[in-house]
Amino acid sequence: MPTPSSLLYASAALALLPAAGARYLTSAPAPQPAATTATVALPVQGAQPDPQVIAQFGLLDNAKLQAYIDQKGMQMGRISDRPNDVKGFTVVDSPIINAFATPDGHVYFTRGILAYFNNEAQFSGVLGHEIGHITARHGQKQQTRSTIANGALILGSILSKRVASLAQPASQVVGLGLLKYGRDDETESDQLGVKYSSKIGYDPASMADFFLTLSRTEQSSGAATVPTFLSSHPNSADRYSNVKKLAAQAEQQAGRQLAVNRDQYLRLIEGLPYGDNPREGYVENSVFYHPDLKFQFPIPQGWKSQNSPSQFQMAEPNGKAVQILLPAGNKGLDETAQALSQQLKLQNAQAQKTTVNGFPAMVIQGDQVGQDQQTGQQGITASTLTYLIQDGQTIYALVGLCGPGTLGTYGDTFQRTAQGFRRLTDAAKINRQPERIRIRTAKAGQTLASALAANGISSKRYEEMAILNGMKTTDKMTAGMLFKVVGK
Repeated sequence: MPTPSSLLYASAALALLPAAGARYLTSAPAPQPAATTATVALPVQGAQPDPQVIAQFGLLDNAKLQAYIDQKGMQMGRISDRPNDVKGFTVVDSPIINAFATPDGHVYFTRGILAYFNNEAQFSGVLGHEIGHITARHGQKQQTRSTIANGALILGSILSKRVASLAQPASQVVGLGLLKYGRDDETESDQLGVKYSSKIGYDPASMADFFLTLSRTEQSSGAATVPTFLSSHPNSADRYSNVKKLAAQAEQQAGRQLAVNRDQYLRLIEGLPYGDNPREGYVENSVFYHPDLKFQFPIPQGWKSQNSPSQFQMAEPNGKAVQILLPAGNKGLDETAQALSQQLKLQNAQAQKTTVNGFPAMVIQGDQVGQDQQTGQQGITASTLTYLIQDGQTIYALVGLCGPGTLGTYGDTFQRTAQGFRRLTDAAKINRQPERIRIRTAKAGQTLASALAANGISSKRYEEMAILNGMKTTDKMTAGMLFKVVGK
């Protein structure tokens, strides 16, 4: 759910409700490219990140890391096959393990994937792979084929297709840029990733090693987040060996040992947030808490949920209903209710003012009218129950959507969630801080497991930390070797 610094982007992306109010318009300045002495520069047009992508994922506030990615990206873009197609690079504040290139030539890395790289060469290989998608124009081809995936939010994976289509007006940003590539495109991008990363001096074999890390995160229930990278970039059994062969050829052609730079990279990500950031809202014991905006509300029992900078979503496990919390601006309850009814195309909408735990509120009930996705006929596509809740100048919308005629089944659930919206006052919940990557130094004779134990890591997290380090718990470490742990 958005923090004030991210809602400028959310309001630009969401067509459902009026623009966000003044308290949200405090976004961080756009990242500037790192200085370079090269005479050939990438074009600046299109270098800024897409506001809708930022609305979905959020910007990471880390100038050092952003400058590093700008520098390496521009360096690689210049030696690529289509330098003018490579526009810009952005680190987004998402725990999802992913990197993707959009058809406009912009490359995005999540902080989630940056946490799992263990050297500069792994980062460079994936950077080259994504630039390869741009220079081979895979994204433009996929856009033409209309295969944009609903990869990042739960509407594409948990909800049924029917309810996902009903909720689409409330989720304009789902799937931005997450194009699914076929095996031929992936093979070509792997080849280009090897070519580009070795051309700027990095060992491309590390990209293959990172594929193993991704596979381990997918297989392990102890991992923090399953990688979206593998769903948007299909894997294959022979991919690892193919990249290893290509890397060996590239190193032979280079005629020199190519860089890995483990220590430099690990020091760069010291302090990087790991996993969900509770400052942007978190779920605990079926309650959603937002420490910065200081509110809380219950999640229906057994429902799935997912948070993003632009909205918080809750889904009935069988995909029959969804309830979404959205910022709704500061235009007042009456005007916001009118805009909501128009945007949702509600028929016979009924609105009634009320209060929710001391907050002024309005309840809106009605049927959504539109085109049935299966028959193409015009008619009622959803039943809706929405609460608008005013906190000072800010209005939040809790939009409940379910199948036509099923509000009798889900209306009480929507109502209980909304009426549970209250001020967050528990200091322990308000002061919750994110976990962060911490870099530690091994002593002679330690295994990874013994080094983790010496740094106070619970044995329950050994396998998770082993995957994070691209190692096994039994691996012997040399004196002075750097490794990652996770802590506050």
